[in-house]
Amino acid sequence: MSAKKILVADDESHILHVVSLKLRNAGFDVVTASDGQEALELAITERPDLLITDYHMPQLSGLELCRKLKHDPITAKIPAIMLTARGYDLDLKDTQDSGILRMLSKPFSPRALLTTVNEVLLEAAA
Repeated sequence: MSAKKILVADDESHILHVVSLKLRNAGFDVVTASDGQEALELAITERPDLLITDYHMPQLSGLELCRKLKHDPITAKIPAIMLTARGYDLDLKDTQDSGILRMLSKPFSPRALLTTVNEVLLEAAA
């Protein structure tokens, strides 16, 4: 079985690096984007098994990105994990309307992120 593909979108290069490194070391195939528009284009062409996206990004916010993916039949089933600033939360309608299954506040532990990734992939497969 081939490695699960994860698209990571964040405009902060150090976050992109840390998350990508942790996921690659865990055996995932990782594709990265530094803004929401690039992530949208990569999601359509790469068809990842999971999206991890920051909320605040140039071009498209993480929420706008997730909504666009959810409303396109090609990408509608891609589950998402949203990275947010501490204390920021989305309401239930936002998460239901966008395919966001989990939210993690920055700063987060790479170990917690990996646990969340595995939980979401299991949940999405069920």
